[in-house]
Amino acid sequence: MLRGENLGTLVVVSVLPADLLVFERALLARGEVVVGIDEVGRGALAGPMTVGAVVVRSDERPPDGLNDSKLLSPTRRASLVEPLHRWAAEWSLGSVSAAEIDDWGLRLALAVAATRALNGLRSAPTHALIDGSFNLLRSPTDVGFSVATPPLLRFAHLPVTTLIKGDQRCATIAAAAVLAKVHRDAVMVALHEEFREYHWASNKGYGAPAHLEAIRRRGPNVHHRRTWHLPSCSP
Repeated sequence: MLRGENLGTLVVVSVLPADLLVFERALLARGEVVVGIDEVGRGALAGPMTVGAVVVRSDERPPDGLNDSKLLSPTRRASLVEPLHRWAAEWSLGSVSAAEIDDWGLRLALAVAATRALNGLRSAPTHALIDGSFNLLRSPTDVGFSVATPPLLRFAHLPVTTLIKGDQRCATIAAAAVLAKVHRDAVMVALHEEFREYHWASNKGYGAPAHLEAIRRRGPNVHHRRTWHLPSCSP
């Protein structure tokens, strides 16, 4: 069964587990414009958080080897980018900076990044497949902001289906994750050239030992999420 938020129940025919289009196919059959959404960089200490959005309008088979981006090597992820661009009807990425995450908090920043991703599409999706257990396109109403006023969350009421481990079960979600991760990794490698002491080319802004030690010795810089629990500087 496929359950969508406020949509009742959509019956999905039984298929082999390897069929990554089972959710998309059921929605396409009833005329939906389907977008898969996933984020990368949520748990990093530094750098942007990026959301990918991939639209399909047919059940054409996705590129061979598509899987959860975390289970793929960097080389394999990079090799999938061009095939995914050709396979997707449309794709887009949206990011929020470390400063925006600090200003808005993680949930609101996620919703802004997802909104930016969908804003970059030419068409208007009618149903979103989202990795995880909550709707990235929405934010709790009690979340405030300290400096910058966030943009309007235009897609907060788009019908969605959230899928635990969706990046292993759903082609559009997996594709969105791969495209977002390849892009964000490239951003962190580029930032490494300016801030080599943090070793971002290898750790991509996550809490690896060398990164944590550099924060202790040198303190955070403009690309660190300062509202997070970063290590204290050594005296």
